[in-house]
Amino acid sequence: MDFESSEQPPGPRREDVLPATAAAAVKVVIVGGFGVGKTTLVGSVSEIRPLTTEETMTQAGVGVDDTAGVERKSSTTVAMDFGRISINEELVLYLFGTPGQQRFWFLWRGLFEGALGAVVLVDTRRLEVSFDVIGRLEERGVPFVVAVNSFPNAPEYPLEELRHALDLPASVPLVLCDARRRDSSRDVLMTLMRYLHSLALRPGTP
Repeated sequence: MDFESSEQPPGPRREDVLPATAAAAVKVVIVGGFGVGKTTLVGSVSEIRPLTTEETMTQAGVGVDDTAGVERKSSTTVAMDFGRISINEELVLYLFGTPGQQRFWFLWRGLFEGALGAVVLVDTRRLEVSFDVIGRLEERGVPFVVAVNSFPNAPEYPLEELRHALDLPASVPLVLCDARRRDSSRDVLMTLMRYLHSLALRPGTP
């Protein structure tokens, strides 16, 4: 058999190749309740074709998944979303989106391993689904920022009212975003990077 003439398996697409100048990589987790826009954010900002594990919702989830407010949603993440964005020539962020339904939260342990920080996406129509998410991050000691995702016809509140409703410390950044827009999603990630940098500069930080 002539191996030299054999067809070689295709390599990665040019746009998927990690930049040669990349010197540091940071793992970031995108979390939030069911249907808050995690897959949308990863997809909008990723410079590579994002990996998604979207599956069609079936009758098996009826009575198990809380779909109040997102009844028209027909698919859901069952494992994770994955994307990548270069912040500059040297720093690369690897983005891991978590599933929103509580029955898949057992996957969080692996997704959070090695993560430097997290983004919590919030939907003002269903603030209550964010309480357990934020509580879990606080229990794990994972630094996070909160991004209020913009949805059509969603009620709007001053950020300070939302901070009070979510019981967020004043030190935790709270920003508005539109997960459909690349620039807006990138701004959220930059807010997280600045927050992590400020934490690293605090006296006594290891």
